[in-house]
Amino acid sequence: MFDVIVAGGGPTGTMLAAELRLHGVRVLVLEREAEPVKEVRSLGLHVRSIEVMAQRGLLDRFLAEGKQFQMAGYFAGIDKPWPERLDSAHAYVLGIPQPVTQRLLTEHALEAGAEIRPGSEVVGLSQDDEGVTVELAGGEQLRARYLVGCDGGRSTVRKLLGIGFPGEPARHETLLGEMEVTTPAEEVTAIVTEIRKTEKFFGLGPLGQTGRYRVIVPAESVREDRSVPPTLEEFKERLRVYAGTDFGVHSPLWLSRFGDATRLAERYRDGRVFLAGDAAHIHPPLGGQGLNLGLQDALNLGWKLAAELGGWAPAGLLDTYQAERHPVAADVLDNTRAQGELMRPDAGPQALRRLLAKLMDFEEVNRYLIGRIVGIEIRYDFGDEHELVGRRLRDLTLKQGRLYDLMHGGRGLLLDQTGSLSVTGWADRVDHVVDVSEELDVPAVLVRPDGHVAWVGEDQEQLQDRLARWFGAPAAA
Repeated sequence: MFDVIVAGGGPTGTMLAAELRLHGVRVLVLEREAEPVKEVRSLGLHVRSIEVMAQRGLLDRFLAEGKQFQMAGYFAGIDKPWPERLDSAHAYVLGIPQPVTQRLLTEHALEAGAEIRPGSEVVGLSQDDEGVTVELAGGEQLRARYLVGCDGGRSTVRKLLGIGFPGEPARHETLLGEMEVTTPAEEVTAIVTEIRKTEKFFGLGPLGQTGRYRVIVPAESVREDRSVPPTLEEFKERLRVYAGTDFGVHSPLWLSRFGDATRLAERYRDGRVFLAGDAAHIHPPLGGQGLNLGLQDALNLGWKLAAELGGWAPAGLLDTYQAERHPVAADVLDNTRAQGELMRPDAGPQALRRLLAKLMDFEEVNRYLIGRIVGIEIRYDFGDEHELVGRRLRDLTLKQGRLYDLMHGGRGLLLDQTGSLSVTGWADRVDHVVDVSEELDVPAVLVRPDGHVAWVGEDQEQLQDRLARWFGAPAAA
């Protein structure tokens, strides 16, 4: 029997598997596809996801494969500069294609000791008081104490559980692909610039100096089965409708379609089965938030599930996964809805767009909106009024190094600037670091394995209360 089976070997699933392995959990990842997916749905990592990679010692790998930049126009394509003074030591976007992100996370999970089985499709499940039985196409049955569905927007796990997925169906569909273009680059740029004045879901973006482009164009209608990829001829037809030319597109590497459906699972847990990533929430790709949202689901769930399996989880810890992550997803769905309305060509949305553009000239407004998209404005409700509690802690510069370098093992951490506190009884779960930072103006902080602050103060009795709340009963002396 496995401890955890993860259905879906995408970024969310492999990140979760690696998080579980940090705590010695025996985990199996079942991936339906036999070969790595070529489609480039996501183009990069946001600030919070970059921080996550730094927390786990992976950032250098990602930086070597990507490109750092601070792009304008991140909210609804409104052309405003990257905000100043974002609360992060990693205040940039990392341009990195999704297949590269997937490869790096798969390598990380395998190095950590996870087992990954490509070409394994989940078709059935049942659960009892002891665990979950998973049935694969072909009839094989596997057993685990827990199952996590990270199997995408059309999640088989979610459907088998009968969990509702309310929201809005797709009203518009967009074609996306990677192909070669024969029209000269200068002409492509001129045409695209003109069209994008009114149609934001149109674009041809060059991929290096190869003559290959990432092409996006609105489809004629919403196809009932969007799993069927479009044809090259369909791309040509739609390009001619919008641009009067098909740009001589040819030799596609991959072609796909996506809609603007917006849905959120009614619940993230059913007994011993959880949902994460697109299996729990789908939305239009505005702001590029989907992959990043899934990675942070994995970061939140991983240590809690490991704590339960390790026997030290306090009562109700697993329930905090939905309590914390469901509202975050709801907020992302709302901001993509808002961005979608602001990108409509109608007079009303365009008037509102012009008004918001003026408001974004205020640095605080610009910083707030971008901060929500890149994930650093998230604050979980821990019932504490201190402004730091519930928020993730930035990568502080300490006298002896950097904060995130101390978090690679996925354990809790007490950063103690007083030197007078103790984690005795919890030292098997929480590291005690006595160090100081000019960037931290509180005596001490207790940080959960996912980087969120659980307590601030200097009182040992209060600290022990918070340790028990998040890390269970103290070990026997």
